[in-house]
Amino acid sequence: MKHLQTPLSSEDIASLTAGEQVFIDGIIYTARDAAHKRMIENLNCGKPLPIDIRDQIIFYMGPCPAAPGEIIGPAGPTTSHRMDAYTPQLLARGLKGMIGKGNRTEAVIEAIKQKKAVYFSCVGGTGSLCADHIQAVEIIAYDDLGTEAIRKLRVKDFPVIVAIDAKGNNIYQKGIKKYRNYTNGGQDYE
Repeated sequence: MKHLQTPLSSEDIASLTAGEQVFIDGIIYTARDAAHKRMIENLNCGKPLPIDIRDQIIFYMGPCPAAPGEIIGPAGPTTSHRMDAYTPQLLARGLKGMIGKGNRTEAVIEAIKQKKAVYFSCVGGTGSLCADHIQAVEIIAYDDLGTEAIRKLRVKDFPVIVAIDAKGNNIYQKGIKKYRNYTNGGQDYE
């Protein structure tokens, strides 16, 4: 298991391999569908992004309400493909990491490879576990979006798996191939 500190360095990203478990320390940002749409609309109108995303990680998450005495409610990942139309443009602006669940489109995988970025996955249903590793929360943009506002999170030992590494190795594709090979008595399929 590896520990990474944000912001991500090119060396850190190059050292990661699909399937590897990683713990993240530092600052990560949250943004979901509505925030991504607004960020891209702003870029298309010549406006700046509300945060500097260079070398940063965006976690595709909108938290549940916090219980009394808690800083955040369950904070599990949302399905990443909802952000796929926007992701290549953000990677081109320096975004280096994303956290979500589920596979990505070929266009996003190609952008990850081209920009030497990384896609991390959290297992769905882990919202309470994720929340346990969040030490501080601050809404920093698009407050009117409610749960989909952009948040700055300070995390410690935040658990993720490298789903797609900078070379394009992909646990989702490997898993399908491995399953097919297993269920077909060792006959390998592409």
